[in-house]
Amino acid sequence: MTGPARGAIHVDGEVLATKRVGAFTHLTIVAPGVGERFRPGTFVTVRPDDRARPAPRPFWVHRVRPVGGHAAALQLVVEPRGAGSRWLAGLPVGARVPITGPLGRAFALPKEQVPCLLVGEGYAAAPLFPLAERLRERGCPVSLVLAAPDEPRLLSALEARRSARAVTVVTADGSVGVRGAVADVLPDALARSEAAVVYATGTTATLHAAAAAAEAHGAWSQTAVEQPLACATGLCHGCPVPVVAENGSPRSARACYDGPVLRGDRVRWHDLEAGLP
Repeated sequence: MTGPARGAIHVDGEVLATKRVGAFTHLTIVAPGVGERFRPGTFVTVRPDDRARPAPRPFWVHRVRPVGGHAAALQLVVEPRGAGSRWLAGLPVGARVPITGPLGRAFALPKEQVPCLLVGEGYAAAPLFPLAERLRERGCPVSLVLAAPDEPRLLSALEARRSARAVTVVTADGSVGVRGAVADVLPDALARSEAAVVYATGTTATLHAAAAAAEAHGAWSQTAVEQPLACATGLCHGCPVPVVAENGSPRSARACYDGPVLRGDRVRWHDLEAGLP
């Protein structure tokens, strides 16, 4: 497996395009130097133009693509929920926006051509699409599980079928695909994919289910943990994730720096779900 990504920079980005897709807003932003350093699983932060809310907002990167003469424009998937995400989703084309990134630890790629299962939920499935591209480039067969509460919050289901050899869709309300939760479809998806590595993004419950299913299947798992961030650089230690150290003792990792991608078998999931450090 390859190691972590580092080397974040701060730039003033520019919104090139904005598009509403279901419950999400897809923003294309040129941020010189950020896209070139991006690796799947790393994230960017955007600082709202609001002195009352100075904290940076983290966002997953969905795609890095050449756009209009720009070599590596970022595409962010935003679900407008809080003040920061609503502000970002409402930016017009041409707006300037301060961006820092890429931040955090990326997904590690297998050194061998092994089957991989990617599990994503809602907007958090965004980094799985560039990850699928990287895995296919390395000759790894890719299968994908996409989950959401309902169809409007299902991310890029049609695109997923071009990114993976097999796609399983599951929604809580049954509006599309299988009705249920990720945990309901994982055993079958793992058996069919014969995955040696499981990559997961989404809610803590989904990450826990993916890590547990991978362990039962005898596979490695990597989980992208989301925690509220303060500085997003690791300096404040304000985003602790309970994990197990190499020697088996409990400790805390920083979601923004030691993560967001952490080994699924190292996270103390019950403590995380209980809000314990």
